[in-house]
Amino acid sequence: MNRLLKTLCVAASLSAATVLMAAEGYKDNTILISAEEAIKLIGNPKVMFVSGDNEDIYKLGHIKGSVEMYAHHLHHSEIDGSMHCEPLYRCVDDAEQLISKKGISNDTLVIAYDDFKGPNATGVYSFFDSYGHKNVKVLNGGRAAIMAADPAQKEYDELNKELKAFKKVEKDAKNALKTEGADKSALEATIKKAAQDANAVSAKMAIVEKRLMVVKGDEVTKPAKYKIDPKKIKWNVIAGKDEVKHAMEDILKNGKKSKYVIIDSRGIAEIVGERKMDNVARGGHVPGATFIEWSQISDADKKLSFRSAAELQKVYDNYGITPDKTIYAYCHVGAGRSSEHITALQLLGYKNVKVFTGSWDVWGNDMNLPIKR
Repeated sequence: MNRLLKTLCVAASLSAATVLMAAEGYKDNTILISAEEAIKLIGNPKVMFVSGDNEDIYKLGHIKGSVEMYAHHLHHSEIDGSMHCEPLYRCVDDAEQLISKKGISNDTLVIAYDDFKGPNATGVYSFFDSYGHKNVKVLNGGRAAIMAADPAQKEYDELNKELKAFKKVEKDAKNALKTEGADKSALEATIKKAAQDANAVSAKMAIVEKRLMVVKGDEVTKPAKYKIDPKKIKWNVIAGKDEVKHAMEDILKNGKKSKYVIIDSRGIAEIVGERKMDNVARGGHVPGATFIEWSQISDADKKLSFRSAAELQKVYDNYGITPDKTIYAYCHVGAGRSSEHITALQLLGYKNVKVFTGSWDVWGNDMNLPIKR
C-alpha cells in the first residue's frame, strides 16, 4: 500500500507540473517540471534526480539523493571523434551499464537538472529520451530553483549572514587591539562575545543543514538493473554525420528554400575556428549552419533553463526556424548546448528536430567533411 501511495504521489505531482507548464505557454507540457513540484519528489524511491554537471560541481552542491551523469561524457567517442554506434550517444550495452550503475531502473522517473542554465540538464534528458525511457523530465531552473524553494535553505542563508557578521565583529576587534591606545579590556570582551555568538549560530546551522535539499559531498549509489528495448529507441530525435551532411548539401544548394536547418549552438570563438576543444583536429563550423548561441534560449535573468514560449518563438522566428523544416542542432558533443535547442523546439511543439549526437567532436575530426571558418 505504501508503494502504491508513493506512485500516486508521483503521478499527482506530474499532473500538477503539467498544469503549471501549460501556463507558461509551451505546447508540449510533458518535458519540464518546476522546482515547487520537484521538491515534493526528493527522497521518493521511484524518482531519481540526475545532475548533468561535472563531478566537481556536483560535490560542491547537489540535490539530496541525486546522482551525477556529466552531460559532456554521455557522448562516447574515441580520441579521433569516431562513435561506435552512431547516432546513439553510446552503444546499447554501454548505456545500460552506465544507467544501471547509477541506480536507475526502467520504471524510474528521471529528473534531469544542472546549476540552472539548461544545457547539461537537457543533455541528460536527450540521452534518456533517445533510448526511449518513458519518464524523464527537465527541472526548470535546476539546483538554484530548488534552493530558492527550500525553506531550510532560506533559514540556513539567514544564519550564515549572522555568522559572517559576528566573525567580522571579531576580526575588527582583533585588528583594533593592535592600535595604539586601544581599550584592551573592552575589545577582548567584544571578541569573546562575538566568538560565543558565532559558535551559537554555527550550532544552529549544523542542525538546519541536515534539512537542506541541496547538499555537499560525494555521490552515493545503489546499482539497479536497466534494459534498453531496441524497438523503443527514438531514432527520430538523434542524427549522425551522414544525415547532417545530406542536410548541409541541400542547404548549400537551395538556401532558404531548403527543407533543412542546421543550428550551431556554440560561441563565436568556436564558430570561427579560433577555439578548439579537447582533441578536435579542426576548428570552424558546418557550412550553411545557422548560428544561434544557446544563451538566447536559457533565461539567465530569471535563473531558468528556458525562456517563456513567446520569447523562444521570437528567437526562432527571427532566424526563420519554422516547424515545417527538419532541424538539426550541434555543439561540441551533442549532449549540452545543442540539446538545449532541440528541447526548446520540442517545448514549442516542433516535431522534426534532432540532436547531432556526434557534433563537432565527430565533424571536426573527419577530414572528409567540409568545414568553414
